[in-house]
Amino acid sequence: MELFKCYTPGMAEAADSSTLTRRGHRARLAGGTLDTALAAAPMVLIEGAKGCGKTWLGLSRARSSSMLAEDPNALETARLLPRELLSAGPHPRLIDEWQRAPAVWDTARGLSDEDGATGKFIFTGSYLRGDAITRHSGAGRMIRVRLRPMSLAETGVSSGEVSLAALMDGEPVSTFAPTLSSADVAELICRGGWPRHLQLDASASQRLLRAYLNETMRVDLPLETESAHDPVRVGRLLRALARNVSTTVSQAALGRETGADGVRLNHQTVSRYLDSLTRLFVLDDLRSWSPHLLSKAPARQAPKRHLVDPSLAVAALGIGPARLAADLRTMGPLFESLAVRDLRVYADTHEYTVLHHRDADGGELDAVVVAPDGRWIAVEVKLGADEARMDSAAALLRRTASRVDPAHAGPPARHVIVTAFGTVAHDRPDGVAVVPIGALGP
Repeated sequence: MELFKCYTPGMAEAADSSTLTRRGHRARLAGGTLDTALAAAPMVLIEGAKGCGKTWLGLSRARSSSMLAEDPNALETARLLPRELLSAGPHPRLIDEWQRAPAVWDTARGLSDEDGATGKFIFTGSYLRGDAITRHSGAGRMIRVRLRPMSLAETGVSSGEVSLAALMDGEPVSTFAPTLSSADVAELICRGGWPRHLQLDASASQRLLRAYLNETMRVDLPLETESAHDPVRVGRLLRALARNVSTTVSQAALGRETGADGVRLNHQTVSRYLDSLTRLFVLDDLRSWSPHLLSKAPARQAPKRHLVDPSLAVAALGIGPARLAADLRTMGPLFESLAVRDLRVYADTHEYTVLHHRDADGGELDAVVVAPDGRWIAVEVKLGADEARMDSAAALLRRTASRVDPAHAGPPARHVIVTAFGTVAHDRPDGVAVVPIGALGP
């Protein structure tokens, strides 16, 4: 046995020219994060919603695999003979949907301790376990990689010429962006960033996403959580979340909105359903930011409500691209959710964190991108890009950012307005960067 063998990026491809990547797979920004994790730890867990591309990403680095959700024999072996399953092929070895046979996790921990090798196992999971299995058995051996649906830069819609990292470094902004109409933006929101939907039109994608939500309510919630969920009431809660996307709506208000038959969901039920949807990576709330590291305020402040992809909110509302394109009032918060999704994907490549901020005077930052060294970007999201709207947004953005406590955070690295319809990314005279979503990238 070769001790202390370490994974290096490209190892799987170099060792085996016929990688397990599926035909049509597109490279993901999280691939670099996965390479770094495999080079550092023996076990890597790729987590994310069903259909976001976890398996394809894992296969792009794996040299062998066991698909527990697709192969009954592999699942039975995983449950009865986990060591044999884990030892059946070369490393990195992918175990897809591992939570169906939790014994493989603890066994992998034992195998990882036998030598100092990194990059041994890639696990994928579409349910965040609430028990101690991954917290204890993976401690010191495992790194988590979060995968979300594809950003516009990954699907090729955005040129990516305005880098989030460059914005964090304070670099100037000046480039053209693709022209997007309201119909284009509605199409992007409705189709979403699901890899299997890239060749579909928005209407076809929405049909699949409505079925996705139905399966989530009727099958995935009871199967993964092992507890009872009323699919009708979960559906009402999803619609309430969709109506309040990009807001800090409270659990009490969500409960009130589910009372179509006069019976509202109580606080405990709303809390349980929200927790379950979060564990399935369907709900992807944006936490609050405080520049004071020891402050308890963020834990008390309401998160901003987001589904993992705005296309799911559209599916929950039951509207299509044509209706959305004609209703800019509804499109506004859904576009904000799209922008937040992309910011999170880009931020993950640099280990930045995306949060939101609301101060005591009611000032709000739609997003705050925070670097590990404390630098931060203040972000406002606006659907339109006309001069009057930009002037108002820039003034509000600068005013709110200026009230951030200077004792705990310096001035922002940049003030950024992300727009949908702008055609030129540029710096305004007041220093605020206006960046169309079609130019934003990592």
